[in-house]
Amino acid sequence: MNSYITDTAPKRRDKLSIIAEILEIAKDGTLKTQIMYKANLSFVQLTEYIEYMLKTRLLDKLDINMKDVYVATEKGIDFLQKHAELTVLLNDENGNAKNGRNGVKIPPQSLLRKA
Repeated sequence: MNSYITDTAPKRRDKLSIIAEILEIAKDGTLKTQIMYKANLSFVQLTEYIEYMLKTRLLDKLDINMKDVYVATEKGIDFLQKHAELTVLLNDENGNAKNGRNGVKIPPQSLLRKA
Protein backbone atom coordinates (compact mmCIF):
# COMPACT_ATOMS: atom_id res chain seq x y z
CA MET A 1 0.00 0.00 0.00
CA ASN A 2 1.16 3.53 -0.70
CA SER A 3 2.88 4.93 2.43
CA TYR A 4 1.41 8.38 1.73
CA ILE A 5 -2.10 6.97 2.09
CA THR A 6 -1.34 5.20 5.36
CA ASP A 7 0.54 8.20 6.77
CA THR A 8 -2.27 10.64 6.03
CA ALA A 9 -5.21 8.37 6.84
CA PRO A 10 -7.33 9.78 9.65
CA LYS A 11 -6.70 8.20 13.04
CA ARG A 12 -9.61 6.70 14.94
CA ARG A 13 -10.34 8.21 18.34
CA ASP A 14 -11.36 6.11 21.30
CA LYS A 15 -14.56 6.91 23.18
CA LEU A 16 -12.84 8.35 26.24
CA SER A 17 -10.85 10.75 24.07
CA ILE A 18 -14.04 11.91 22.36
CA ILE A 19 -15.69 12.45 25.74
CA ALA A 20 -12.65 14.44 26.88
CA GLU A 21 -12.76 16.53 23.70
CA ILE A 22 -16.47 17.30 24.20
CA LEU A 23 -15.81 18.30 27.82
CA GLU A 24 -12.94 20.56 26.77
CA ILE A 25 -15.19 22.27 24.23
CA ALA A 26 -18.02 22.62 26.76
CA LYS A 27 -15.95 23.91 29.71
CA ASP A 28 -17.36 27.43 29.39
CA GLY A 29 -20.70 26.42 27.87
CA THR A 30 -21.49 25.93 24.21
CA LEU A 31 -24.22 24.96 21.76
CA LYS A 32 -24.73 21.46 20.41
CA THR A 33 -23.81 22.46 16.85
CA GLN A 34 -20.55 24.02 18.03
CA ILE A 35 -19.62 20.79 19.80
CA MET A 36 -20.53 18.82 16.69
CA TYR A 37 -18.28 20.86 14.40
CA LYS A 38 -15.36 21.33 16.80
CA ALA A 39 -15.30 17.65 17.79
CA ASN A 40 -15.87 16.54 14.19
CA LEU A 41 -18.82 14.29 15.02
CA SER A 42 -21.97 13.48 13.10
CA PHE A 43 -25.28 14.62 14.58
CA VAL A 44 -26.17 11.02 15.50
CA GLN A 45 -22.81 10.41 17.18
CA LEU A 46 -23.03 13.68 19.08
CA THR A 47 -26.56 12.96 20.26
CA GLU A 48 -25.47 9.58 21.65
CA TYR A 49 -22.47 11.08 23.45
CA ILE A 50 -24.48 13.97 24.90
CA GLU A 51 -27.23 11.64 26.14
CA TYR A 52 -24.63 9.47 27.86
CA MET A 53 -22.78 12.46 29.31
CA LEU A 54 -25.99 14.01 30.64
CA LYS A 55 -27.02 10.68 32.17
CA THR A 56 -23.64 10.28 33.90
CA ARG A 57 -23.64 13.96 34.91
CA LEU A 58 -20.47 14.87 33.03
CA LEU A 59 -22.47 17.59 31.22
CA ASP A 60 -25.33 19.87 32.22
CA LYS A 61 -27.88 21.32 29.82
CA LEU A 62 -28.93 24.88 30.56
CA ASP A 63 -31.68 26.89 28.88
CA ILE A 64 -30.17 30.29 28.05
CA ASN A 65 -32.16 32.66 25.85
CA MET A 66 -34.34 29.75 24.70
CA LYS A 67 -31.27 27.80 23.52
CA ASP A 68 -29.82 24.61 24.98
CA VAL A 69 -26.32 25.35 26.23
CA TYR A 70 -24.13 22.46 27.32
CA VAL A 71 -21.55 22.97 30.04
CA ALA A 72 -19.11 20.59 31.71
CA THR A 73 -19.99 19.79 35.31
CA GLU A 74 -17.52 19.61 38.18
CA LYS A 75 -17.51 15.83 37.64
CA GLY A 76 -16.80 16.43 33.94
CA ILE A 77 -13.88 18.73 34.72
CA ASP A 78 -12.55 16.10 37.15
CA PHE A 79 -12.83 13.47 34.37
CA LEU A 80 -10.97 15.79 32.00
CA GLN A 81 -8.13 16.29 34.49
CA LYS A 82 -7.80 12.57 35.20
CA HIS A 83 -7.87 11.79 31.47
CA ALA A 84 -5.04 14.30 30.96
CA GLU A 85 -3.02 12.71 33.78
CA LEU A 86 -3.44 9.24 32.28
CA THR A 87 -2.44 10.58 28.89
CA VAL A 88 0.77 11.98 30.35
CA LEU A 89 1.50 8.61 31.97
CA LEU A 90 1.14 6.94 28.57
CA ASN A 91 3.61 9.32 26.90
CA ASP A 92 7.30 8.46 26.61
CA GLU A 93 10.09 10.59 28.09
CA ASN A 94 10.04 12.88 25.02
CA GLY A 95 6.32 13.58 25.36
CA ASN A 96 5.44 11.45 22.33
CA ALA A 97 2.34 9.33 22.43
CA LYS A 98 2.92 5.64 22.87
CA ASN A 99 0.38 3.49 21.08
CA GLY A 100 0.62 0.13 22.75
CA ARG A 101 -0.49 -3.21 21.48
CA ASN A 102 -4.00 -2.47 22.72
CA GLY A 103 -4.27 0.43 20.25
CA VAL A 104 -4.82 3.19 22.84
CA LYS A 105 -4.79 6.54 21.06
CA ILE A 106 -3.53 9.65 22.83
CA PRO A 107 -5.46 12.92 22.33
CA PRO A 108 -3.65 15.94 20.92
CA GLN A 109 -1.67 18.10 23.34
CA SER A 110 -4.16 20.95 22.81
CA LEU A 111 -6.73 18.94 24.80
CA LEU A 112 -4.50 18.46 27.80
CA ARG A 113 -5.16 20.87 30.63
CA LYS A 114 -2.09 22.33 32.26
CA ALA A 115 -1.92 21.51 35.98
